[in-house]
Amino acid sequence: MESSFLGDDVILLLKDITGLVEPLPTKEREKRIQGGTHYSEMLPLEYRPTDDYIRIYERALKVFGQDTADATAIVSDKIVRQKGKGVVIVSLARAGTPIGILIRRYIRKKYGYECPHYSVSIIRDRGIDRNAINYILQRHSADSLQFVDGWTGKGVIYRELRKEIASFDRVSDNLAVLADPAYLTDLCGTHKDIMIPSSCLNCTVCGLISRTFLRKDIIGDKDFHGAAFYKELLPEDRTYEFIDCITDKFRFDLQYEADCMGEVGMKDVKIISDMYGIDNINFIKPGIGETTRVLLRRVPWKIIIDEKYRTSPELEHIRQLAREKNVEVEYSALNNYKCCGIIKQLSDV
Repeated sequence: MESSFLGDDVILLLKDITGLVEPLPTKEREKRIQGGTHYSEMLPLEYRPTDDYIRIYERALKVFGQDTADATAIVSDKIVRQKGKGVVIVSLARAGTPIGILIRRYIRKKYGYECPHYSVSIIRDRGIDRNAINYILQRHSADSLQFVDGWTGKGVIYRELRKEIASFDRVSDNLAVLADPAYLTDLCGTHKDIMIPSSCLNCTVCGLISRTFLRKDIIGDKDFHGAAFYKELLPEDRTYEFIDCITDKFRFDLQYEADCMGEVGMKDVKIISDMYGIDNINFIKPGIGETTRVLLRRVPWKIIIDEKYRTSPELEHIRQLAREKNVEVEYSALNNYKCCGIIKQLSDV
């Protein structure tokens, strides 16, 4: 499908549904989600960043870009060590796509190998795009595939991936991410809850494509999952500003110690669930990336920031979004995560 990604960087295995689905305002979409409509059957209106927010993003890219570059380097080295130079990157659209491009660039620069890179859709409770996986398997060996995403929140998508890939012979369900604060995988750049600048924006840092879409009246049995292209946002596109900035910060001689797995992130989620009486843990979105997503495209009830990071510049964009949307921020003690977003209950929307 059409996007602002360069053709050499990624093959998007997605059906172009541009113009076929009317994006919905956040509150209307939230009511429908909590009323039983699956989130993949709708497209959200994209958040248009304010000037203040863009200034925060640009500063974050400069200040925290090195952490992202180093995490890319470490996870890329781990991937090559496990898979060899014949690895095929399969990123999870859409947040995983720019990360897959970064990993591909690092492997090319350090190891001299042009690894194929595909981007496919995976949707909570609906599964992975099996047509897309079969398309890749017709062209590459099963044991060469390496799935890539940006970060782990609670690990919902990782569990979805493991469930789905179990039926594909010789395909590994191991997920590579830059940041794994949920402590679910050794194949990560760090277990710290780092601020990955691409998490701060929506489509304007992801090739101008929407979240992936799956509805029977538009996506047929033989189709790939869908996505829309927001061509009208081309003047605001920052996809390659992000990718090129991180690429320029690559270091090729980083040393890292063997991972020591810690407490799984669900412990934090359980504490928050008990503290606020939240029965549905899907309303709890831990970690910098997921908290940002709550503020950008859901209806937030409350943001929790770990007391240790009350004034951290790493969370400045979180505080700015909370101010813009008039969302309460509380400070508490978290273990694995620096912050957490809580979605507002339907009855309060």
